[in-house]
Amino acid sequence: MNQTDRIVALKTLLTERVLVIDGAMGTAIQNRNLGPDDFGGPEYEGCNEYLVITRPEVIADVHQGYLDAGADIIETDTFGATSVVLAEYNLAHEARRINREAAQIARQVADAASSPDKPRFVAGSMGPTTKTISVTGGVTFDDLAASYHEQAAGLMEGESDLLLLETSQDTINVKAGLEGIDRAFAELSREIPVAVQGTVEPMGTLLAGQDPEAFYTSLAHRNLLWIGFNCATGPEFMTDHIRTLAGLSRFPVACVPNAGLPDEDGNYNETPEMLSHTVGRFVESGWVNLVGGCCGTVPEHIRLLSETVSGANPRNMVESHETRVSGIEALVIDQDTRPVIVGERTNVLGSRRFRRLINQGAFEEASEVGRRQVRNGAHVLDVCLQDPDRDELSDVIQFLDHVTKKVKTTIMVDSTDAKVIEESLKRLQGKSIINSINLEDGEERFQSVVPLAKRYGAALVVGCIDDDKAQAQAVTRERKLEVALRSHKLLTEKYGVPEEDIIFDPLVFPAGTGDQNYVGSGAETIEGVRLIKEALPNTKTILGISNVSFGLPTAGREVLNSVFLYHCVQAGLDAAIVNSQGVERYASIPEEERVLAEDLIWNRGDDPISAFADHFRERRPVVSEEDR
Repeated sequence: MNQTDRIVALKTLLTERVLVIDGAMGTAIQNRNLGPDDFGGPEYEGCNEYLVITRPEVIADVHQGYLDAGADIIETDTFGATSVVLAEYNLAHEARRINREAAQIARQVADAASSPDKPRFVAGSMGPTTKTISVTGGVTFDDLAASYHEQAAGLMEGESDLLLLETSQDTINVKAGLEGIDRAFAELSREIPVAVQGTVEPMGTLLAGQDPEAFYTSLAHRNLLWIGFNCATGPEFMTDHIRTLAGLSRFPVACVPNAGLPDEDGNYNETPEMLSHTVGRFVESGWVNLVGGCCGTVPEHIRLLSETVSGANPRNMVESHETRVSGIEALVIDQDTRPVIVGERTNVLGSRRFRRLINQGAFEEASEVGRRQVRNGAHVLDVCLQDPDRDELSDVIQFLDHVTKKVKTTIMVDSTDAKVIEESLKRLQGKSIINSINLEDGEERFQSVVPLAKRYGAALVVGCIDDDKAQAQAVTRERKLEVALRSHKLLTEKYGVPEEDIIFDPLVFPAGTGDQNYVGSGAETIEGVRLIKEALPNTKTILGISNVSFGLPTAGREVLNSVFLYHCVQAGLDAAIVNSQGVERYASIPEEERVLAEDLIWNRGDDPISAFADHFRERRPVVSEEDR
């Protein structure tokens, strides 16, 4: 069977039965009591990956033990075989060779054990390295991507059937790994499947903070062979996490636990019977497609797991068109959460105070503005540092480094510079939102930004603007729908963007300046939202609400904003960019003021602008906590 046939067979088998991946490589090597000479000298002792060069027969024997126990998939001895890790043994220059040799050893043993009714497969193991971008620092996204590129290329040259990014503790590391893998695919002009396994600590999150739902959301844009959890704990602690993943994932789900938690001596005491009993419950519940063992597991664990899953039905995949985004925590934008509040104060174009802090280089204090927006109800933070007098890229990097340590919410990257967008996405664990793209210059912006959204995982705000000479920015409801339909067709059919990742901005214009082009534009926006939601129900809508009140007395702006937001939500609006501290409940606004605002929005009466402005002109605005 050649590699192409094996990959087809593997994908098919994942839907037909529960597959079994092998147990711990490290435990098996420890049990062989090897000495310094086996590793090639004292300076290499403990570098298990170097054994593929110095003692390949030992590694082949480990693989054979797991195949004899019934494993369908064996992992290469390359968990720590990135140059980042091998550098600790002065072996970084050998990374590609070690990965290639390791894959070849596994390939030979797997092929010899394969039969038509039980083919065996090789997973190229790619561990998390010894550094995490979010937690330890000391490494950049591009450093990791380059190291993973080298590892992936070696594993592919050795004929691995898939690449497995496992024991992942930081989703930015995973994204760097996926970027490195893509570079290896480009270099070798071919692709093989990719799987990802995170590791959830006893406190219920990955080391870098994400919970299982956010972890899945951050990676769901990739076409993964499977997603799952391994290491960290025994299966009992994984119960809730595997159940969560099983209810979300459009990919097969893997459960590869340790033999329990280690005791004070570092021993893993969960017996094969205990492990297979607990994992067996997951199989019976229909939660998994693949099982196996991590630290502390030996061939007997795998043998009993193989017997436990024999004849069991695998989990069915989930088909979902939810709009999901995430930071450290996941957010579903739907009927239950709308309107999602996007905090607007971390924007140098919209907040004088925030701009002053950035100009002073006070990034720590500026990040507190973001934290305050979240504390006052923002579900997402809009981050815009497009000050023409400053270096936007440098400011974004410094600000994100601070704010991501303080908030768990999704970040909306608000920039017109594709380079700034990309560097931002390299620093965000979650599935972010990019604000924004449009057709003002034809497809130029789609071409530069959509590939970034697909590579790193992001939803897209799409402005209702196109290259029409008469009315580029859509003011009327009909034009808003027309541009949305055109953009939708291009994005879904030509660029392959899922509908649920498209968030249309039907545009808000100032309703109170007296500009004849925008008289009644508030009502047109409300109806534009309604038309887009009716025509494209799987997409979402968003508005920068405060534009509607531009130029009006400060005391009246929050009233108009709140009344306008209420009617937009009634029309189907999903998300609103507002100051989360300044949103008043519609029902709490005095009726007289509601009527004044609604007359202005719908252009009712002789002079609704003057009536509104006169009412609020003498009133002192409420001073916000931020302004104080």
